[in-house]
Amino acid sequence: MDSISSRIGRGIAAYLERPSGDYMPFSVTNQGMLCATLQPGDVLLVEGNSRASKAIKYLTNSTWSHAALFVGEHESGSLIEADLQHGVIHVPLTKYDHFNTRICRPVGLTPEDLDGVISHMKQSLGRVYDLKNIVDLARYLLPQPPVPRRFRRRMLALGSGDPTRAICSSLIAEAFQKVAYPILPTVEAGTDKDQADEILHIRHHSLFTPRDFDLSPYFKVVKPTIERGFDHHNLTWDHLSSPNSG
Repeated sequence: MDSISSRIGRGIAAYLERPSGDYMPFSVTNQGMLCATLQPGDVLLVEGNSRASKAIKYLTNSTWSHAALFVGEHESGSLIEADLQHGVIHVPLTKYDHFNTRICRPVGLTPEDLDGVISHMKQSLGRVYDLKNIVDLARYLLPQPPVPRRFRRRMLALGSGDPTRAICSSLIAEAFQKVAYPILPTVEAGTDKDQADEILHIRHHSLFTPRDFDLSPYFKVVKPTIERGFDHHNLTWDHLSSPNSG
């Protein structure tokens, strides 16, 4: 039965990974600039072009459909991600050469915390992608699925719960939670004068989606062009496209 389920899952995954055909990258950061900016522990968000990406963007009401963790240079690739077809793997940065991306950087991690996050990702290599999540994506891969916005996140949190399986953003959230680093915790106001002003409640890692790293107040959005010392006076404009022309 497992082998039949695996074959079905691989077939669905292969279908979902095909390009949707209507992807348009607006602002792609070249690979050299991206590589020079990324630091180990950074989360790279990707606006994908597959059918699965389209479903995730719809269900999360977000630009971002995929997340990978930058772990530094490695012979097999500088990113670790949970891939729909191949599970948790190393991939090169060049994989996302032609995609819109965003760097989200955790702030204040100690070297020990960083080691813990990266170690968890490396120990997860080989885990398979969650078959139930793949089926959920296929079920809701309709132009306008009849799913109220408040329920969409839950559709991506219907995984099997099996710790040997992974979903891209859930895997990274799990790694950060291992070192008690917050992403988007539930915040409760303290009621006792001896308590902190705010008490943070950990959300289960399966409830996180790629956009949560973008929204998180604990991750800094890093833009390579600005980091390199952007000066608009140095730009060369085509006078024919100037807003003040003719």
